[in-house]
Amino acid sequence: MKTLVTNIGRLVVRASAKNHEAYNGAALLIEDGKVVASGTRSDVEALAKDAEIVDAGQRLVTPGLIDAHTHLVFGGNRANEFETRSQGATYEEIAASGGGILSTVAATRTASEDDLVALGKKLIDWMFKCGTTRIEAKTGYGLDIESELKCLRAIARIEKETGVSISKTLLALHAVPPEFAGNKNGYVQYALNEILPAAMALEDSARPQWVDVFVEKNYFDPEDARVLARAAKQFGLGLRMHVDQLSDGNGAFLASELGAISADHLEHTNETGIQALAKSGTVPILLPASVFCLGKSKYPDARRMLDVGLPVALATDFNPGSSPTPSLPFAMFLACAQMMMTPMEALAGCTVHAARSLGTSSEVGSLEMGMKADFVIWDCEDEREIPFWVGAPVVHQTWIGGMAR
Repeated sequence: MKTLVTNIGRLVVRASAKNHEAYNGAALLIEDGKVVASGTRSDVEALAKDAEIVDAGQRLVTPGLIDAHTHLVFGGNRANEFETRSQGATYEEIAASGGGILSTVAATRTASEDDLVALGKKLIDWMFKCGTTRIEAKTGYGLDIESELKCLRAIARIEKETGVSISKTLLALHAVPPEFAGNKNGYVQYALNEILPAAMALEDSARPQWVDVFVEKNYFDPEDARVLARAAKQFGLGLRMHVDQLSDGNGAFLASELGAISADHLEHTNETGIQALAKSGTVPILLPASVFCLGKSKYPDARRMLDVGLPVALATDFNPGSSPTPSLPFAMFLACAQMMMTPMEALAGCTVHAARSLGTSSEVGSLEMGMKADFVIWDCEDEREIPFWVGAPVVHQTWIGGMAR
C-alpha cells in the first residue's frame, strides 16, 4: 500500500549544517513502511498512482527525532530530590546522603516488571508527543542480576507493545549498589562475570546491543572501563560511555582510545579530548538538559566540537533524577541558546548524527529513498521553529514506519 503525504509546506529530507536538503512545496511517498520518493510535490506526485492521500496542510515535515541517550526504565521518581535541590542542595550532596541513583535503584528493585512496562509506555507516549520516533534505553537502576534482567525484559516489552525501535544498553556499571559498598572492584567483577553473561543469555528481543559505564569520581575509573571494553568485545557488544560530566577525567580521550561508539555528556572535556574524538570516529552525544535541570552552568563546548568536524549528537538523558524531560526540542533549544549550535546543527544532532551513534544510519535519520518512514509533521513553517517555540506543543503528528501514531 502506498501513502502520499502531500501539500507539505517545507520538507527536510536530510538535516545538515553544510549540506541541508530541504524543499518548499513538497511531498513524500511511502510504501511498505519505507520512503519511495521525497522532494518537490510535482515530482513525487507523478509516482503516486493509487496512493492514499494525506494532506499535511502546508506544515513542516522532518525526519523523526532520535533520542540516543535515555534511562527509560525505572521505578518511582525523585520529585522529593527536585524539591531539595530547589532549596540549594547539589546533586552530589543528595547522592552522598543516600539519594540520587541509589534511591532509584531501591524503587526499581521493588517494582514489578509490569509496573516498569506501564510507566515506560507512558513515557514513550510523552516522547511521541515531542517528535521522537526511535530511542536508546539503558538499564542501570537494577544493579543486580534479577533487576537488570527485569529491566531488559521490560524494555523489550515496551518496544513490542509501542512499535518504537529501541536500542538496548546494559549499564550495570552505573553505580556501586549498597550491598557492595566499599567494594567497587568486587562489584565490577560481579557485573562482568554474572550480570553481563546473564543478560546475553536472554532471548534476542531483550538482549542488549551495547554496554555502558559511568566514568566519574566516586563511581567507576578508567581501568574499570578498560575491563568492560574487553568483556564487551568478547560478547560482540558495542561500547558507550558516560564521561567528563562532573569533572575533567580525560574521559573523551579514554572513550576514543577504547573505540567507543559514543562519548556522552562531555561537559568538562578538554581540547585534547576533543582532538582525540575527531581522530577516532567516536560520536559525541551532548546532554544539555541534564546541565539545565541540575542548575549547573558548565555546558559542553559544542561549538569547538563542530568546528573540528565532529558529528555532534544531542539527546535528552531522560531519567528521574538529573534530566526528567522527554523533549528533544527542548534539548535543541538549549543547544542553540547555551552551546552556540545553529538550529540546523541541532536538528542534525537529533537525526543523522544520533542515528550514526546508534549504528542505524542506513535505516533512519533522513527521508531519503529506502529509509524507514519515520517522520514528524510539525505545526511550523520552518525547521528553525522547532527549538524556537520553547515548550510549545508544535508536533502535529508523529509517524513511525509509515503509520501515524
